[in-house]
Amino acid sequence: MPNAKRQSVLLVDGMALLFRAYYATATSGYIRRTKSGIPTNAIYGFIRYFWDAVQNFDPSHVICCWDLGGSTFRGQQFSAYKGNRPEAPNDLVPQFSIIRDVMDSMGVPNISAEGYEADDCIGTLATKFSEEMDVMILTGDHDLLQLVSDRTTVIIMKKGHGNYKVYTPESLYEEKQLQPRQIIDVKALMGDASDNYPGVRGIGEKIAHKLVQEYGSVEGILDNLDQVTKSVRVKIETDLEMLHLSRKLAEIHCCVPVACELDICELSLDEQMVADKFEELEMKSLCHLLGVVV
Repeated sequence: MPNAKRQSVLLVDGMALLFRAYYATATSGYIRRTKSGIPTNAIYGFIRYFWDAVQNFDPSHVICCWDLGGSTFRGQQFSAYKGNRPEAPNDLVPQFSIIRDVMDSMGVPNISAEGYEADDCIGTLATKFSEEMDVMILTGDHDLLQLVSDRTTVIIMKKGHGNYKVYTPESLYEEKQLQPRQIIDVKALMGDASDNYPGVRGIGEKIAHKLVQEYGSVEGILDNLDQVTKSVRVKIETDLEMLHLSRKLAEIHCCVPVACELDICELSLDEQMVADKFEELEMKSLCHLLGVVV
């Protein structure tokens, strides 16, 4: 009797894939649309990215995690959090709900939680599933590197189709000389321009890395402030409150009220449902990509 396929779950950062897919084509000025005018360029690109990863990493189970609109607990802690983000392009907005319908047609659960971000849903599910199987996280967001563990790898999508960097604890340390949890401490010090929180003013990535590598954590740095240079010590003491707040903002929460049972996220395409959905969206060419017989 042949060995059963080793079980593994792929947790997909849906927003990261959808935005990447949208801008990969929108920058050329061409937006794919149905005959009735519904934009579908992000959906089309999303499926191509998604299926390439499925083919490359061969998970037995797949879940897609999403941000919801509205405020999150981080926005309540720091009102300027992500306040520098522009509104989503008009052509992308209708594709947010359509892609979730497409995932449904492929039998892939869509997971999100009010007041939390997709990262928190991913962290929660990774923590749960890593107790029983290998977990892979597909994203373009380096914040998720803090979730790397012996059972959880983070797959960062690089520039170019089908180009990935896979992070394990070993490869993360080899590249950055950091443990996964230390990613949070570095961000607490240097802040995050993309998420719009400052960290400690005047401390950039290079100094943040050096401090964390030398003292292990924010707590270790604070316990040894008398050993750092005077200029760094003054900066930290001046922005101590923001240092602690930035650390809270940087940390992915892994106890979000979400759940997804294994039996509903096993990857098994209903070919007729997939074909019907792709036909509805006028992208039947994707059926061939997925091996779906039309």
